[in-house]
Amino acid sequence: MAFEPPRRLVRALGESAPDGDGWLERLPEAVERAAASRELAVERVQVPGGRSSLVMLVRRPDGTPAVLKLAPPRARPESERAALAHWGGLGAVQLLEPAVTEGVLVLERLHPDVSVRSLPEAKALLEAAGTLRRLWVEPPGDHVFETVAERTARQAAVMRGASAEVAGLVDAALAAREELVAAPPEQRLLHGTFRQSKVLAGERMPWLAVGPDPVVGECAFDLARLVRDRVEDLIASPSGAATTRRRVKRLAESLDVDQERLRGWTLFRAVESGVRALRVGRPKDGELLLEFAGWL
Repeated sequence: MAFEPPRRLVRALGESAPDGDGWLERLPEAVERAAASRELAVERVQVPGGRSSLVMLVRRPDGTPAVLKLAPPRARPESERAALAHWGGLGAVQLLEPAVTEGVLVLERLHPDVSVRSLPEAKALLEAAGTLRRLWVEPPGDHVFETVAERTARQAAVMRGASAEVAGLVDAALAAREELVAAPPEQRLLHGTFRQSKVLAGERMPWLAVGPDPVVGECAFDLARLVRDRVEDLIASPSGAATTRRRVKRLAESLDVDQERLRGWTLFRAVESGVRALRVGRPKDGELLLEFAGWL
């Protein structure tokens, strides 16, 4: 099957695995094999698509619209499948095939071009937060999901090698993490990469989450990424710092999360993302994120 992988995917995979592992080269054959074995009719590649997987709009043998998603092992597709199965369609996209075969997921089709990001900011935050609340459930008793402490420990180890120019922010973020992981208030199944663009319009429910990288830990960790949504607009606004602090307060209150813990996780996640952006050659993104982190 001849097709061009979306540029966003190619660029992101190049950042996360600069030496390559051959997954992109094998992708056309994998798509053809996955579609043929399920008798799926491929309509088109979803563009711009995601940063860690290929998403294709397909139809099942009975004509039902669906999504065929292929992800490399480092994107943890089995973990995504387990989380989607546990949520059972409540607040998240429905899994249409119980098993993951060679990194393939078959999912309910939502409206891929309509996310809550298309709404006015206040309404978008409200709808996104409501969706997130439905995902915060007890994890399965025998789960094998990564924990917040484990994930952030890996990230912290990389952050310690950041340049001297950002050492102050990195030290503050690492100190916040140490305090936060010492005594988490709850253990919930979290989306892991939640933001406005991860909430799409659906038929079963108005809004449903997609693309989790699930993790088990406290709710404030999941909410932290939402705080910095539309960071470009925040940085461009003369009242950006004040707006950010109000957003932390409003989201914490609306979802019964401790405000200081949310502020701490927002700081850590913004600095981690900023340092990573600088490391892989995206200086503009890195500078925006670190300026945002400085407001916290």
